[in-house]
Amino acid sequence: MEFRVLGTVAVASEDGAFLALGPAKRRSLLAMLLLQPNIAVPVDRLTEALWDEEPPLHSRTVLQGHVSRLRALLAEHGAEAYGIELATQGPAYVLRLPETLIDAHRFEELVTLARGQRSPGDAVLMLREALALWQGPALTGTVTSPPLQAASHTLEELRLASVEALAEAYGELGEHGRAAAVLRTEAVAHPLREPISAALMLALSRSGRQSDALEWFHRTRRLLADELGVDPGPALSEAYAEILRTGTPTTPPAATADEPEPAVAVPELLPRRPRGFTGRHTELTALGLAAAGEYGAIALVTGGAGVGKTALAVHWAHERRSDFPDGRLFADLCGYSDTPARQVTVVLREFLLALGVPVQRIPETEAGMGALYRSLTADRRMLVVLDNARDSEQVRPLLPGGDHCVALVTSRDRLGGLVASDAARPVRLDELPAADCTALLAAVLGEDRVAAEPEAAAHLAALCDGLPLALRVTAARLAARPQWTLAALACELADEQRRLGLLRVEDTGVAAALRLTVQQLPEQARRMFRALGLHTGSELDRYTAAALAGCTPDQAAAALDRLAAAHLVVESGPHGPDPRTRPDSYTLHDLVRLYARALAPEADPDGLARLLDHYLHTGLVATATAEPGSQPCFTPPPGARRPAAVREFEDRQAALAWYEAERATLRGAVEAAVAAGMHDRAWRLVLLQWPLILWRVRDGWVPLLEQALESAELEQELDAQSRTRALLGWVLHEEGRYDEALAQLEKAPDLARQAGDVTSEAIARMNLALILTQYGEVDRAGDLLGHALILAGRARDRSTEMLAHQHLARHFLTAGAYDLAMDHARCGLELGPSPEAIPRRVLLRTSYGEALAGLGRTEDARRELTDAAREADDHGYEEGAAAARAGLANLADPADPEALPRA
Repeated sequence: MEFRVLGTVAVASEDGAFLALGPAKRRSLLAMLLLQPNIAVPVDRLTEALWDEEPPLHSRTVLQGHVSRLRALLAEHGAEAYGIELATQGPAYVLRLPETLIDAHRFEELVTLARGQRSPGDAVLMLREALALWQGPALTGTVTSPPLQAASHTLEELRLASVEALAEAYGELGEHGRAAAVLRTEAVAHPLREPISAALMLALSRSGRQSDALEWFHRTRRLLADELGVDPGPALSEAYAEILRTGTPTTPPAATADEPEPAVAVPELLPRRPRGFTGRHTELTALGLAAAGEYGAIALVTGGAGVGKTALAVHWAHERRSDFPDGRLFADLCGYSDTPARQVTVVLREFLLALGVPVQRIPETEAGMGALYRSLTADRRMLVVLDNARDSEQVRPLLPGGDHCVALVTSRDRLGGLVASDAARPVRLDELPAADCTALLAAVLGEDRVAAEPEAAAHLAALCDGLPLALRVTAARLAARPQWTLAALACELADEQRRLGLLRVEDTGVAAALRLTVQQLPEQARRMFRALGLHTGSELDRYTAAALAGCTPDQAAAALDRLAAAHLVVESGPHGPDPRTRPDSYTLHDLVRLYARALAPEADPDGLARLLDHYLHTGLVATATAEPGSQPCFTPPPGARRPAAVREFEDRQAALAWYEAERATLRGAVEAAVAAGMHDRAWRLVLLQWPLILWRVRDGWVPLLEQALESAELEQELDAQSRTRALLGWVLHEEGRYDEALAQLEKAPDLARQAGDVTSEAIARMNLALILTQYGEVDRAGDLLGHALILAGRARDRSTEMLAHQHLARHFLTAGAYDLAMDHARCGLELGPSPEAIPRRVLLRTSYGEALAGLGRTEDARRELTDAAREADDHGYEEGAAAARAGLANLADPADPEALPRA
């Protein structure tokens, strides 16, 4: 748990999610307690902070309410485990906690340590780490009362002093350009703070930019005179004198209409080359091609949070420095950041200053700045990197004017508007391949450490979804703990409940990056993203999304498209070779899914029930399509809601493909239903998969069916118990587990009879008959099958009648009664609607062919078995095809190779 006051007052839980603190007064209460941790703060002092005017008569009651809610919130998120306690101490409150959990404490501690460093390099590292803790103005989101304003001012003064100390340390290292870059931002924000302006002037001068330094002096002098009516103080005057002594390029006078423009400087604003950059050869090539277009090419790097867009752009920019002899500009537009997005005028001003435009000649309006910027870049070969753009509108005013300039834009959004209006060329950045993930880990941890555990390194890469950000955080954890093995960390990351929390180091982490993406979405898309946290799989279509969010499929499609544009979901297109199986499929990567799950409590509490009901109704439609004529295996439970729309399937192939595609998701839905105590949905979600279970009978269905039986017993659903035991017995029989199968099947008929379901009893009797045949109880098996056929006829269930004839045909084949076998096979085929009931048709045709062979009609048998094998092949029924070919093999003449069946 982490407490933040250096920016918006906030509390972050272990997984990186922020606690919902509530109104400004509650944040103000927390801020006052955090400013004096482990010290009792009197009620009067807290009251003064929470009301900037005269407090109301009931202020103490309001304060107590905020304390109570804050205490409950902390307890709910496990504060006690961190040693955190909000206690009452007489007429005061105290927040007891380890002070290292407060960002302001860590900031002051790092600044103090930096002061004691002999090496300026070490001081730079500590000061940068300290300043990175700031996420905006201190105590943002609190009441503007005198105590909090005074505290905010004190913290801001400490920050500015740290900025000055960082610049001084850079100066000691001889890195005056970096010192100037650090100071410029603060000098613009605090134009009347003379020590910062003086330090900036000296840094500019020492980096060879004396004219810029003198311009800054004159700019500040005019501001002091205009705003305060005073002359420059000692710090500014002494800096000015030193610049004049050390080399005196005079400040160019303002150009007149007849004078030429001053020479444009060659700017270099690129950040340092990213360390440990690896791979991305395909993307670098694509970026080079995108930047090679004529007439001011715009290359657009897009991808999700943490995928490495900035690193790719900056690495490429450094690699191609020689292609841009007139300079390189860079601006972080903060489109996805805790800080406000950069204003266009602020960025244009920075660009113009970098291009050598004197301060007094910079136009006041955005239009004027843009015109000057485009004119100065018109005849130059320059690279302009616009990083972290929020939308196309933020980018367009910053595009350079020259045909030989290249703009390189990065964004988490597709920026389709920029593609349409300005012919930007997209370069999509996806997750790193496994080999590059391993190389990235090795770049941080060393080749030997990674080579010693290759399988664990590959596992870590998979758990990190190939995200460079997640991999770097993982590597940072391991680098700080040389005694840890890669396998040990992989084991911890495998726990989905902890993974996002472990993928965070200080203020850097996957959850924080995703949060910045989500908070920029429109409300409808944000609601959809939160709702996706309840999904039980990694893929979904618009019907599933509509059920989760409680909207129509069209509304869901619009929201999913917006999430895809922000790279939070991936459009994976139709699932499989047949576009009918899932016409609009979207995928969530694991880390995104886990973050959405962390937000799911904020979503609609009925979302899970809607999801389960959606799958129940869709499964019933799929069953009716895959097995036409069969009766539904259940009715929806009481209270189940029909979705706004239920998808349909063209044919059996499409329905079975849907079952196959959704199998893992349906298994997750069963687990979610059981965890939520919705056993009435759990057993139904298993039984609705019976067409796929029969189609892929040896695919490990036993655990799922056992869970269905347990749920049916808890619900005291006799018919469901019968159907489940019958199906489970069939699966166990096919797996060769005959004793277990018999134990299930013996109970199924009586349960169905008690439930009064004739079809269920027929099926249970048939399945029991099959297992009894294995034990040699042929007569009893024949009686059960004959009774099942009578029950199916009584129920007028043609599908079950067809099944009974199928099993009777096989029964009489085994007994050598070929005439009876052929009669039952023929009757079954006459019942079955062709060609939908493929598995039963194939098996009946196979039995028919074998009966013909038994009667000596070899050619007729060969023809029937060949047709059965072909029909099974046409519909992907592998087991049926194998059975038909086995029958053909028995007919073949071993001396005639041409007579042997072919796959």
